[in-house]
Amino acid sequence: MSKFFASLKWIFYVSKKFSRVDRRGRSRVTSFLASLGICFGVMTLITVISVMNGFQHSFIDSIMEVSSYHIRVQADEETQFDFLNWCQNEKSVLCVTPFYEAQALMVGRNGRQAAALIRAVPEDILETDEGFKKEFILYNGSFSLNSSNSILLARELAGTLGVGRGGTVNLFALSGGNDVDLISDDREFVVTDYFRTGYAVINNSYAFINIKDGKKYFGESSPLYFGIKVEDPEREEQLIARIRKAFPNVKAESWRSYNRSFFGALRVEKNVLMLLVFLIFVVVAINIFNGMRRIVYERREEISVLSALGGRSSAIQSIFVMQGFLTGIKGAVPGLLLGLLISVRMPQVFEFLSSFLYQLEYFFAMLFNPQAADYIPFNSTFLIYSKIPPKIIFSEVVLITIFGIFSALFASWKASRGVLKMTVAEVLRDE
Repeated sequence: MSKFFASLKWIFYVSKKFSRVDRRGRSRVTSFLASLGICFGVMTLITVISVMNGFQHSFIDSIMEVSSYHIRVQADEETQFDFLNWCQNEKSVLCVTPFYEAQALMVGRNGRQAAALIRAVPEDILETDEGFKKEFILYNGSFSLNSSNSILLARELAGTLGVGRGGTVNLFALSGGNDVDLISDDREFVVTDYFRTGYAVINNSYAFINIKDGKKYFGESSPLYFGIKVEDPEREEQLIARIRKAFPNVKAESWRSYNRSFFGALRVEKNVLMLLVFLIFVVVAINIFNGMRRIVYERREEISVLSALGGRSSAIQSIFVMQGFLTGIKGAVPGLLLGLLISVRMPQVFEFLSSFLYQLEYFFAMLFNPQAADYIPFNSTFLIYSKIPPKIIFSEVVLITIFGIFSALFASWKASRGVLKMTVAEVLRDE
């Protein structure tokens, strides 16, 4: 072990000497630009991924808490009571919500129509489900489904139907059990309030009624579902396995399979974006590779002297690999700090960009067309982005930083592989 550290100390010492000489020549610019490229690559990727995570989680949370739950279970009437008791004794279960669900064609004011998903839930859902309460934002502030034939409409859905608070809607066409009519004019509900969430699909198509009304209008044969929320959504498959073992006749579905197409599209989008930004590291690695090959060629006399003094090819190669590693460190660490700083201050960054672009457009308008300067608007897109809270995932940040260092390390190793292609005698004779 002491021999290894002595060798490492020697490699670091010689690499430091080479770097000090290089800083006086052309290699200084190459090394600086390489570190700068890695810095901007790490900073950009951390910032972009944090914004995308925040953007995705703003509506993923709404889907998980309001729409799909972590696990959806369909149990028959004989199993329902035993299943609820079993869930109450399961430590990983946070809450269980029974509900009915059906699709409907709703008719509102002046015959305006809209397709909707009607979900029948218990009256006290805001008290039993903290996640639902957090994501479910009411305009009037009261979850009022106590009276029969009352309904809560998503705000955009209410606008499509043209109904206000206190107005009536009719579930004209309803998909329910075999014992209910598909089309009827008698299913009228009074709108008690509006709501919104962080996901546009829910805001455009969801409505909530009392679970008693759901059983009445959806039919006796309509299945009763149980929405289960767990402490760790990533380990829901283990709970599903225990459920199926305890209740073989129960149908259980995780949020992964229920939202497979949606989350699959998000995953593809994120991977493509990361791949595009990773191209920055590819360009930087090529720059380091070319610069390191030139350095190896310029140092062929010193390399030959080190070899003549007993230095092994692997040890001499490690000198240049160490230079690449230091280049990566000098770029990745500042990039990491800047990326985290920008991600934490993302609202202020977008507000600054919006103000800067406005001032820039205003300046050129005053310069070339002063009459149009008063009509220049602020960039609303940046203002919308400023309201998205970024989400920093530790594992992704570490992976990006390591990849930035690894790109420089790999390029240096690749460039210095042929460090002693010429023999020592040939180099010293030519020099």
